[in-house]
This record gives sequence, structure tokens and C-alpha cells, in this order.
Amino acid sequence: MRKSFAELNYYEMLDIRPDAAAFEIRQAYDAALQIYQPGSLVSHSFFTDAERREILSLVEKAYRTLIQDQLRKAYDDELVRRGELDAVRETAPAVKKPVGIFSISRGRGRQPAGPNPESLKNRILQSARIRELTGRPALSGEDLKQIREELDVTLEEISQATKIRQDHLINIEEDCFARLPAAVFLKGFVKSYLKYLCLKPAEELAARYMETFARLSQSQRAEENK
Repeated sequence: MRKSFAELNYYEMLDIRPDAAAFEIRQAYDAALQIYQPGSLVSHSFFTDAERREILSLVEKAYRTLIQDQLRKAYDDELVRRGELDAVRETAPAVKKPVGIFSISRGRGRQPAGPNPESLKNRILQSARIRELTGRPALSGEDLKQIREELDVTLEEISQATKIRQDHLINIEEDCFARLPAAVFLKGFVKSYLKYLCLKPAEELAARYMETFARLSQSQRAEENK
């Protein structure tokens, strides 16, 4: 079973490397506040208000610990003791910036227009292949990829519209279970992906994907443990 947000360590919560510099920690903290704050368009459909408050509390605790050298050292020592951190961190190079779970553009650059929703709906109605794929009791990442390609939509368009990193979308489509984010994020990502493609009912289709994900990832772990 994949980790819930509360089970992540502080570096995982802020989505930074264990050797991250102080400015990287601050940037990751600011990005997390932007994602989880009340009224956020990025994550409003992913979490309940109670879940959001819990996540913000954990993010705040992670930031307060990692931004203070003494607290961070004690925390790192604890991670090493638990076997979650291989070595004592070193000062991070100042040239590398953290990459968050979501792709949040702060610039004013022009975004891809993307397909017209009515056009997507018409293509779905006309495609026997899409009807066959969405009618299956199980839905895999490969199925999602085939549907997206049938609709002639790029991953870049989905990433720009949903603010989800493109590498996460690739891992979803390729069924790369070890590289996927925590399940608390994953279902929300898949729902946003489905909604962008105008696939309905998004909640039911996302649930089918999560069932496939749980079954195949469990099978994969069993093979690895043999």
C-alpha cells in the first residue's frame, strides 16, 4: 500500500531533496501553500476541507523543522536511524531548484489553447474504440493513453490545463507504479485528466483506474519480493 500524505517524511511532503538548500525549502513551502490553501483551483477537487487543514498543518510542521538547522539535523539523524536517509546531507548546489508535484506557472506566457470541449465530446460519441475502452470493468494507464491519442490531445495540453507535472502524466499512462505519487494525489490527477478529456463519469472511471492500480501494483510488489 502506498503512503498517505501523513506517512510521508518532511522532504517528501515538500517534494524536495534531502540536501535542499534553505531557499529551496522556502520556495517549496510557498508552492505548497499555494496548492493547499482554501479556494485553491489547483487542488479544490482533490481534498475535503478537513484533509486540506491536516495537510497544511503537516506542511507547516515540515517547513518549521527543515528551515532551522538544529531541528533539521535532529530530524535527519532520526531518518538515518530509521533507514530512510542514506547519508548526512551536504549543502545543496545553489543552481538547482525544487520541482513540485504540480506544475505551477507564474509567468505570463501564452498557454496552449487546447481542444474545444464540444469537439472532444463529439469525437467520444463517434469513436467505437473509446466506447470500448471506457466500457471495460478495469481501466489501465495504457487505456488512458489510447483514449488520449484517439482524441488527438497532447500531454503538454493536459499538463498546462491541470497544472500536473508532465512526468507524472507519463508515469500514469505507462503504468510506472514505483514512480507514481501517493494515492492521495493519484486519484485526483486521474480525475483531472479524465475531466479535461470530457470523459464521463469521471469519478467512476477514476475509481476503475485506482482499482487496476491497486491490483497491478500489489502484483508487481509480490513479484519483486519473490
